[in-house]
Amino acid sequence: MKRDYLREETFGDTFPYKAHYQEINGFQMHYVDEGNGEPIVMFHGMPTWAYLYRNFIKVLSNNNRVIVPDQMGFGKSDVPQDKPYVLKQHLDNTTKLLLDLDLHDITIIVQDWGGPIGIGFGVHNSDRIKRLVIMNTSIGVMKEGAKPWYQAFVEKGIYESFISNIKGIIKSGIYNKNIINENMLNAYSAPFPDKKSLIGAFAWPKDIPVGDSHPSAETMRCIRQNLDALKDKEKILIWGMKDPIFPVKTISWWQKIYPEIKIFEIENGSHFLQEDAPHEIISIIQDFIKSS
Repeated sequence: MKRDYLREETFGDTFPYKAHYQEINGFQMHYVDEGNGEPIVMFHGMPTWAYLYRNFIKVLSNNNRVIVPDQMGFGKSDVPQDKPYVLKQHLDNTTKLLLDLDLHDITIIVQDWGGPIGIGFGVHNSDRIKRLVIMNTSIGVMKEGAKPWYQAFVEKGIYESFISNIKGIIKSGIYNKNIINENMLNAYSAPFPDKKSLIGAFAWPKDIPVGDSHPSAETMRCIRQNLDALKDKEKILIWGMKDPIFPVKTISWWQKIYPEIKIFEIENGSHFLQEDAPHEIISIIQDFIKSS
């Protein structure tokens, strides 16, 4: 299932970036590729796409080559109906794309599901990684019997209707409600006009591994066990303090993994902190790149 109707869409000139496509595992994977210099690769999560980083692309591409892939089933990428929407597949897609682009000295920027995917690429290709910017994400397998955030919606029989309300999800993950506008909401909801287009969005929350028997538990645990591969890379943690999905206590978890990591708290940032405080975060990243 293709999204040709989005190929040239700029959403009121808020996303004026040329669409690039690569044939990956039998589908067309979209990515932004702007600027020149050391590469910065940014990874989105659920249910967003490269649009989440539109402000970052504009500024950071002045001095760097900025690449932002849309994961399979999201944004301007195709929506294959015959592939498993699981971590292993997303990681394989991403790895093939980035190796095809032959990137080195990469600064990785991750958030939400972009964490396991981007860091997953990083731990297995650490020789290509120079820096790491971690935002509101975690990596691990939940204990057997634990209830992930979406479980209540499943038990009430409203899971699909909840996920289908993309605009509602975006609104709930932004703290500064005054920045929300129709262009933004249309950009996030446009990739999902019908049920078939939502296959990736329906799958992603349920791919949070709960217990060792979960299909993605092995892949997630492998990433978690290899985080030391990035221990010597320059890294910072930027955290939206109002996030209902990844609470503030997750910061201490990252500190245990990387004790030397420098932390920047975005006091009025929620889950989609890239929307809440883009200019503040961009400034932090610019300073980080200059100093490292």
